[in-house]
Amino acid sequence: MKVLLTLLLLQHEHNAAPGTTTSLLDVSQSRTASGTAWIPDAALVPGYHAMAGDWKLMLHGSAVLQFVRVTGTRAVSQVGSTNWVMLMATRSGAANALRARAMLTAEPYTLSGAGYPQLLQVAHPYRGTPAPDRQHPHELFAELSLAWEHALTSGVAFSIYGAPVGEPAIGPVAYNHRPSAAYEPSAPLGHIAQDYTHESLGVVTLGVFGRRARLEGSVFNGSHPDERHANFDLQGGKLDSYAGRLTVAAAARTTASAWFAYNAPETAAGHAHGSLHRFGAAVLHSHARPSAEGEWSTTLVYAATLPQGASEPLHTVLLESRFDVSHHHAVFYRVEYVRRTADELALTGSVPPEMTVGAASLGYAWRTTVPRRFTLAAGARITVNVVPAPLRPFYGSANPLGLLAYLRLSPP
Repeated sequence: MKVLLTLLLLQHEHNAAPGTTTSLLDVSQSRTASGTAWIPDAALVPGYHAMAGDWKLMLHGSAVLQFVRVTGTRAVSQVGSTNWVMLMATRSGAANALRARAMLTAEPYTLSGAGYPQLLQVAHPYRGTPAPDRQHPHELFAELSLAWEHALTSGVAFSIYGAPVGEPAIGPVAYNHRPSAAYEPSAPLGHIAQDYTHESLGVVTLGVFGRRARLEGSVFNGSHPDERHANFDLQGGKLDSYAGRLTVAAAARTTASAWFAYNAPETAAGHAHGSLHRFGAAVLHSHARPSAEGEWSTTLVYAATLPQGASEPLHTVLLESRFDVSHHHAVFYRVEYVRRTADELALTGSVPPEMTVGAASLGYAWRTTVPRRFTLAAGARITVNVVPAPLRPFYGSANPLGLLAYLRLSPP
């Protein structure tokens, strides 16, 4: 606790990225990327900015038209779109700040009901049955939140975040907001353990923060959204789960976080699971590259779930990075290690109850910017999946492939 208080009270000058706005304690508003999670101050956050009286408005998002192909005995192709748009309005005073955020996606209409193909992924059940090897569409209302911050002293502030749909204090920032995944539209295989709760149907988070650290706790609804992604479903609205997270922004380029959570059991038809404990840690690093009009961003995540009655956790590890070589060229990669259960992959018989799977992806994106209008990126990525011997009869080989080609529109 003494170490935490020291971090909260540090009065070092904040090195906000050029052009960013600030809120209480001179903390950049762009540091909070989704929910209450922090990203490095040096990360470049694309968006459209405007003023409406005393309110600062920012609109940002991404629209991806993608072709996905997976190989092996489960080969399938799909054309669809992953997309999201977020509007944030902030009003700041000498001692108080108010932030409203709305995030929506058209994925319930631009993807199939089961989602897009992704080998070894775990999705929401679809039509009452498991839907392995798919990433489900996100909810139409992905976040609707209101946050209030109040300065207690010149170096410490209190915050409260409430959301009928939002993100509790679990994991790093959601993958679709991570600078390191800017050119990777697919969800990580470890999504369930790492940041799966970013669409929780009811969240209240209390926190205390300074310029360099944030300590927060959440109560939230541990139920999963159902397969009707276009409705507004609070699943009874019970705040039956809890989480805590400590985040440290040691420097403008780096944030580190650690968390622990309890996820209450769920009994809804098609989504039933027992209670879960979640824990993990993450480091995000972003380094601006003015010569490339971009950045070099990397994320390292360890996260695990411990289901009720399990003897040991289901571990996941992710390392991903994007490097803007120049204004027009970028490369990106993602490497993953994930422990899966046979139930998650909807497999029975001689398959072991738990197995280790993995994936390694490498991609390239070409981009061009129309100043003050939008950025257009064209990208391609290949993924080599790592399938253990007991699963190979179901997938056709030890290393089935995932192929992705896309066009993406985003703010400049």
